[in-house]
Amino acid sequence: MLDTLPTPDALRAEAAIEPDPVHTGPVTKETQIIAIYGKGGSGKSFTLSNLSYMMAQQGKRVLLIGCDPKSDTTSLLFGGKSCPTIIETSARKKLAGEEVRIEDVCFQRDGVFAMELGGPEVGRGCGGRGIIHGFELLEKLGFHEWGFDYVLLDFLGDVVCGGFGLPIARDMCQKVIVVGANDLQSLYVANNVCKAVQYFRKLGGNVGVAGMVINKDDGTGEAQAFARAVGIPVLAAIPANEDLRRKSANYQIVGRPDGPWGPLFAELAENAAKAPPVLPTPLDHDGLLGLFKPEDTGGNVTLVPATQADMRGGSWAPKPSLEVIYDNV
Repeated sequence: MLDTLPTPDALRAEAAIEPDPVHTGPVTKETQIIAIYGKGGSGKSFTLSNLSYMMAQQGKRVLLIGCDPKSDTTSLLFGGKSCPTIIETSARKKLAGEEVRIEDVCFQRDGVFAMELGGPEVGRGCGGRGIIHGFELLEKLGFHEWGFDYVLLDFLGDVVCGGFGLPIARDMCQKVIVVGANDLQSLYVANNVCKAVQYFRKLGGNVGVAGMVINKDDGTGEAQAFARAVGIPVLAAIPANEDLRRKSANYQIVGRPDGPWGPLFAELAENAAKAPPVLPTPLDHDGLLGLFKPEDTGGNVTLVPATQADMRGGSWAPKPSLEVIYDNV
């Protein structure tokens, strides 16, 4: 055994070999990683399924990753079928003493590659920690070596824990797109995402907001006003339309080049690809309320302070304190 060990001279010779030089030529392929945030039920999954499908039809290599614990991002893409999530597959494989393979968790349809990170059951764990664990496993599977033009991440925006802010906090994406509608709650979430981007930019981060997708647009204009106020463009306005609602409910893809909604999603695909990441100027709460009519939001309500008598349901008089105060010695 000792005869097979390398000699000191051989080790020195090996150590003297210079490593390959750092690549300084033009970048031939760069993956755009885009994180899409929005309130639950705002239409993120509908938007992303059709956007990813349109991008693939345009000849792009696209990976769609669902990062919502509901694991419903890919349902529309796969016609209502749910695919095994990375979290549940990892747990099952670990119990069996096996390694997770890419074919266990990634599936494809018409050129779109898709997977779901998943999350814990209600009350049985932290969804944000599940996101972190999922990305750790993706890195082991070679995430940074995959050759895609676009990686689209679907994140739940109305959860504020660190796991869901991972792409922004750790510069895991180049830009963010927010999905919202003409309602206060979805715009509140979009504004919070803009606040997160602003916060991490102050800490040296590089992620910016590329723009907003208005879903179920009924023409009232609040979402348009929000985008103007925070300084981001509107990448697409998807109308409140019965045909879209019915097809989405039936898990039908509408982002097809030859379909009636093809031009809308083709424009969204182009805008999402080309829009630069910008630093937004999020609104304070009063500014957000100011986008709506006071009668719609309660903006004309005056705060009336409560008194101790109110809290006791009757009269109340202050009593001398029983606290003992000692002189300074």
